Amino acid sequence: MATQLPESDGPLGTTLRVGTIRSCRRNEDARPPAYVLEIDLGPHGHVASSARIVDRHTPEALVGRQVVVATDLGTRLIAGVRSEVLVLGAEAASGGITLLGPDAAVANGTLVH
Repeated sequence: MATQLPESDGPLGTTLRVGTIRSCRRNEDARPPAYVLEIDLGPHGHVASSARIVDRHTPEALVGRQVVVATDLGTRLIAGVRSEVLVLGAEAASGGITLLGPDAAVANGTLVH
Protein backbone atom coordinates (compact mmCIF):
# COMPACT_ATOMS: atom_id res chain seq x y z
CA MET A 1 0.00 0.00 0.00
CA ALA A 2 2.52 2.64 1.12
CA THR A 3 5.75 3.47 -0.59
CA GLN A 4 8.93 3.81 1.45
CA LEU A 5 8.95 7.34 2.82
CA PRO A 6 12.13 9.38 2.67
CA GLU A 7 12.47 10.28 6.33
CA SER A 8 14.30 12.87 8.34
CA ASP A 9 14.04 13.18 12.08
CA GLY A 10 11.45 15.68 13.15
CA PRO A 11 10.16 16.69 16.55
CA LEU A 12 10.77 14.12 19.29
CA GLY A 13 13.02 12.04 17.03
CA THR A 14 10.23 10.84 14.74
CA THR A 15 8.89 12.00 11.40
CA LEU A 16 5.48 13.64 11.41
CA ARG A 17 3.51 14.34 8.23
CA VAL A 18 0.06 15.67 7.35
CA GLY A 19 -2.37 13.48 5.43
CA THR A 20 -6.03 13.43 4.49
CA ILE A 21 -8.34 10.63 5.60
CA ARG A 22 -9.83 9.13 2.40
CA SER A 23 -11.85 6.30 3.95
CA CYS A 24 -12.93 5.13 7.38
CA ARG A 25 -14.58 1.91 8.49
CA ARG A 26 -15.13 0.21 11.81
CA ASN A 27 -12.63 -2.53 12.67
CA GLU A 28 -15.07 -5.16 13.90
CA ASP A 29 -12.25 -7.27 15.42
CA ALA A 30 -10.73 -4.48 17.52
CA ARG A 31 -11.18 -4.40 21.30
CA PRO A 32 -11.43 -1.63 22.42
CA PRO A 33 -13.33 -0.36 19.34
CA ALA A 34 -11.31 1.23 16.53
CA TYR A 35 -11.57 2.52 12.98
CA VAL A 36 -9.45 1.52 10.00
CA LEU A 37 -8.37 4.69 8.23
CA GLU A 38 -6.91 5.06 4.74
CA ILE A 39 -4.75 8.18 4.74
CA ASP A 40 -3.44 10.00 1.66
CA LEU A 41 0.14 11.21 2.15
CA GLY A 42 0.42 12.75 -1.31
CA PRO A 43 3.70 11.81 -3.00
CA HIS A 44 4.37 9.26 -0.23
CA GLY A 45 1.32 7.16 -1.12
CA HIS A 46 -1.69 5.91 0.80
CA VAL A 47 -1.26 4.25 4.19
CA ALA A 48 -3.55 2.45 6.64
CA SER A 49 -3.94 3.06 10.35
CA SER A 50 -6.00 1.47 13.09
CA ALA A 51 -7.16 4.25 15.41
CA ARG A 52 -9.11 4.07 18.68
CA ILE A 53 -11.04 7.29 18.11
CA VAL A 54 -14.64 6.04 17.96
CA ASP A 55 -15.74 7.87 21.15
CA ARG A 56 -15.54 11.35 19.61
CA HIS A 57 -15.61 10.82 15.85
CA THR A 58 -17.94 9.36 13.22
CA PRO A 59 -16.66 7.91 9.94
CA GLU A 60 -18.55 10.58 8.00
CA ALA A 61 -16.89 13.40 9.94
CA LEU A 62 -13.42 11.87 9.50
CA VAL A 63 -13.39 11.44 5.72
CA GLY A 64 -11.73 14.49 4.17
CA ARG A 65 -10.14 15.62 7.44
CA GLN A 66 -6.41 16.34 7.60
CA VAL A 67 -4.49 14.72 10.45
CA VAL A 68 -0.91 14.51 11.70
CA VAL A 69 0.67 11.05 11.58
CA ALA A 70 3.97 9.55 12.72
CA THR A 71 5.39 7.70 9.71
CA ASP A 72 8.52 5.98 10.99
CA LEU A 73 7.38 3.84 13.90
CA GLY A 74 7.10 0.66 11.85
CA THR A 75 4.09 -1.40 10.81
CA ARG A 76 2.00 -3.10 13.49
CA LEU A 77 -0.67 -5.75 13.04
CA ILE A 78 -3.66 -4.56 15.11
CA ALA A 79 -6.79 -6.71 15.17
CA GLY A 80 -6.00 -8.01 11.69
CA VAL A 81 -5.11 -4.60 10.22
CA ARG A 82 -1.63 -3.58 9.03
CA SER A 83 -1.33 -0.22 10.76
CA GLU A 84 1.45 1.67 8.96
CA VAL A 85 1.27 5.05 10.72
CA LEU A 86 0.21 6.39 14.11
CA VAL A 87 -2.52 9.05 13.99
CA LEU A 88 -1.78 11.68 16.64
CA GLY A 89 -4.31 13.01 19.08
CA ALA A 90 -4.71 14.29 22.60
CA GLU A 91 -7.06 13.25 25.38
CA ALA A 92 -9.91 15.75 25.52
CA ALA A 93 -11.04 17.17 28.85
CA SER A 94 -14.52 15.78 28.14
CA GLY A 95 -13.11 12.33 27.29
CA GLY A 96 -12.01 10.55 24.17
CA ILE A 97 -9.26 11.51 21.76
CA THR A 98 -9.29 14.74 19.78
CA LEU A 99 -7.18 14.60 16.62
CA LEU A 100 -4.22 16.82 15.83
CA GLY A 101 -4.22 18.54 12.46
CA PRO A 102 -3.38 21.79 10.71
CA ASP A 103 -5.69 24.78 11.14
CA ALA A 104 -5.44 25.52 7.40
CA ALA A 105 -5.21 23.12 4.45
CA VAL A 106 -1.71 21.97 3.53
CA ALA A 107 -0.42 19.59 0.87
CA ASN A 108 -0.70 15.91 1.76
CA GLY A 109 2.67 14.56 2.87
CA THR A 110 3.83 17.91 4.27
CA LEU A 111 6.49 17.46 6.94
CA VAL A 112 5.57 18.80 10.39
CA HIS A 113 8.26 20.98 11.97
